[in-house]
Amino acid sequence: MYKIFRFYFSDLIRSRWTILYTLFYLLLTTGLLLLSPNISKVIISLMNVILFLVPLVASMLGILYYYNTRDFIELLLAQPLNRQNIFLGQYFSISASLGISLLAGIGIPFLFYGILSSPEIFNYLTLLVTGLFLNFIFAAIAFLLALKNENKIRAFGSTIILWLFFAVIYDGIILLLLSFFRDYPLEKFTLGASLLNPIDLSRIMILLQLDIAALMGFTGAVFSKFFGSGFGIAISLSSLALWILIPLWRINRISLKKDF
Repeated sequence: MYKIFRFYFSDLIRSRWTILYTLFYLLLTTGLLLLSPNISKVIISLMNVILFLVPLVASMLGILYYYNTRDFIELLLAQPLNRQNIFLGQYFSISASLGISLLAGIGIPFLFYGILSSPEIFNYLTLLVTGLFLNFIFAAIAFLLALKNENKIRAFGSTIILWLFFAVIYDGIILLLLSFFRDYPLEKFTLGASLLNPIDLSRIMILLQLDIAALMGFTGAVFSKFFGSGFGIAISLSSLALWILIPLWRINRISLKKDF
């Protein structure tokens, strides 16, 4: 798998889209740091961009790269190579290239700004970790949808709908349910619902680290009590890890039976 990963990764890391993606974060982060001396505000601004853009880019690139290299995948499958290694090598190369772009684009300006000696270092690391998780999660979901759909348009449509659901629609549904059943104790339901959406879970983890949970009212207090504890953090990271492992397990199963 390493040779396949290295080949795909070397191709992706030199891609103009990867370079543009890196430059976007580099310019955005530099501009925000120049405009505001408050690192917490910069992190919040970056969070709003990352929570929407990282899942979208990871999904789109995962779909595009799979279909654009489909002929090459067929050629590899004709060789005495492990089928699982071929598909997993491609997935990890996509995720790794996007992850490095994110780290470079956000990390370099903060390093020059002196983040390593700043009291906001832990908040900054939380932002990076959640961004990387979202990158790996949505790349895995996109790759899984591409493997399951022979039709390119259907795969694109499914990916966009899924991204919209997690980024926008899911929050609206939860707010409606909380409004309709506001007379009932919904603390456990709210906590459970947040674990089922990786974007919401990432947002909560970052906001709680920034100590602005008080602005979220009673819900913020519930989140702070659970996610602010060591057990809550472990559950959060485990949930994000499951969002990666379950699609990878399905990719592994489908790759054994995939017929071109």
